Amino acid sequence: MTAPVTSGTLAVPDGTIYYEVRGSGPLISLIGAPMESGPFAAVAELLATDYTVLCSDPRGHGRSILHDPNQDSTPELRADDLARVITHIGQGPATVLGSSGGAITGLALAIARPDLVPTLIAHEPPLRELLDDRDEIRARTEEIIAVYETGDVLGAVRKFFAMTGLFMPEEVLQQMFGGERDPRSIESDDFFYRHELRTTSGWQPSLDALRNTPTNIIIGIGDESAGKFCDRTSRALGRELNIEPTLFPGGHAGFLEQPDAFAKRLREILD
Repeated sequence: MTAPVTSGTLAVPDGTIYYEVRGSGPLISLIGAPMESGPFAAVAELLATDYTVLCSDPRGHGRSILHDPNQDSTPELRADDLARVITHIGQGPATVLGSSGGAITGLALAIARPDLVPTLIAHEPPLRELLDDRDEIRARTEEIIAVYETGDVLGAVRKFFAMTGLFMPEEVLQQMFGGERDPRSIESDDFFYRHELRTTSGWQPSLDALRNTPTNIIIGIGDESAGKFCDRTSRALGRELNIEPTLFPGGHAGFLEQPDAFAKRLREILD
């Protein structure tokens, strides 16, 4: 049985944020960056049987529109957006599951508004500045952006996947990033490479603030991510915070690859 979805938009000082709510029970928010809410739909549907599930599009992506698309997206701004949405729907505080850049958004929220997020599951946050080879990764990131700036979108995506250890079959890569594309998808890519990649992967959180936040931080890693970029960054964060990472089914996008197993694992952790 499909849970009804209530959608809406919330005005923020520099744009509007799109969000969806489904289910009933304690509030859980599923967030990504740059990924919008759509890929969370399957696991959100599974959780909606006993949770109120909030999904939202991050600023500059999907249906979340900025007045000035040339401004940078920082973890602090995205955390403020999420805080406003949680407050707006009036069912908080929320358990937050953030994936990839969304995990970094969640960490920023745990610093700024721990009253709104008693528990944060930071799933594979790409915090390159915690790694010993961060200088090399900074250089590779700049190379990716430079390739994108030449108009070679496929080349930039290939270099991004090579750096992170992610994989996409060539036919899927061509389908998603080659040929005719939806204008909004092009805008989303442009925003990510020009205004989000540096500020997200290059974010340097206050480790003392994370150690002292009352938010219960759980660091999640896909059980198929061993040795990859986000496995390394997640474990580095765990060492800094003295938190043993928790394994989830699948890889970097386990919630999309194995939604049933992912939702089951999430319930085990939260029960």
